[in-house]
Amino acid sequence: MWCVALVTLLAGVPSQAAAQSVFPPDSAVRIMLEQRVKEGRAAGIVVGLLEADGTTRVFTAGTAGAGRILDRTSVFEIGSITKVFTSVLLADMVRRGEVALDDPVAKYLPAGVTVPSRNGKLITLELLATQHSGLSRLPTNLRVSSMLNPYAEYSVPQLYEFLSSYQLPRDPGAQFEYSNVGLGLLGHVLALRAGRSYEELLRERILQPLGMLHTAITLTPELRQRLVAGHNAMGDTVPPWDLPTLAGAGALRSDAHDMLAFASAALRGTGPAAEAIRFAMQPRAEAGNANTTIGLAWIRSGTQRDTIVWHNGGTGGFRTFLGLVPARGIAVVLLTNSGGVGSDDLGMHLLEPSIPLAAPRR
Repeated sequence: MWCVALVTLLAGVPSQAAAQSVFPPDSAVRIMLEQRVKEGRAAGIVVGLLEADGTTRVFTAGTAGAGRILDRTSVFEIGSITKVFTSVLLADMVRRGEVALDDPVAKYLPAGVTVPSRNGKLITLELLATQHSGLSRLPTNLRVSSMLNPYAEYSVPQLYEFLSSYQLPRDPGAQFEYSNVGLGLLGHVLALRAGRSYEELLRERILQPLGMLHTAITLTPELRQRLVAGHNAMGDTVPPWDLPTLAGAGALRSDAHDMLAFASAALRGTGPAAEAIRFAMQPRAEAGNANTTIGLAWIRSGTQRDTIVWHNGGTGGFRTFLGLVPARGIAVVLLTNSGGVGSDDLGMHLLEPSIPLAAPRR
């Protein structure tokens, strides 16, 4: 799971493009993607564009791995974009009256588990979702036996041990500090509150209502066949990651088709799931600089004319990006099966051309 890099500036067959597209023409998008692959910044890349009128275009370049092709149904690990889904679960449960944003996390953990506090201030569900909990980025007792799958052996008892022994460096709510363990903990306690697994809860509340049938943690045989091969920063093939305890921080896999459906629901959907997404997108706290705020996990970056609401993700072999401009009703989904620096700059540039593309590293 990759830490969000805050922005301070401020091929498949596509469907019928919007008559007055705000995005570049097909040929220009293809050139951008092919250049990324040529420069070694992506082994394979899929970009989905959602126009203001609801039409979509999907483009691909590069490779999905031996025996696989890239298209809108190619499955990628989406890494920390999972945090957005965890926040939407929180929003849904708040709207149903099952939890409250200001509930202490300890309220939903087993007796005997101590949650750190400081100066009488408690870690709440909202502080977890807004990255203001004061918890470290990673659990301090994470012992990695293989960097190829670093979270696979981390257990619930270890998570509870971490909470019971960790000393906060600052008061909860005092400062934005990105925490993978914080959002993993949030997913865990929401599942405990609902009495089902995180994946079951997500499927019931968000994925099925939005028709996201290609998004999961546990892949069916069909989805496993669509899972593209991940590559590290050196271009070597690497295995998928497993996050049994911290699933809410980065365990989801998805494709461009489903991620475009999620973006469309956020911008113009109806029903409880769509309303929960928009609730989660509302600004709630500062996030490191004057141009950036955070909702429930969603990062909100101000540009010269609009606000881009977004999150990125990364695992050992994947870098991903999801960005929306609610004021213009547009969105970009970007999925790569490559480690390294990712392609957030391309996603941002497509949403707002005044944000420049990053130069390739030499």
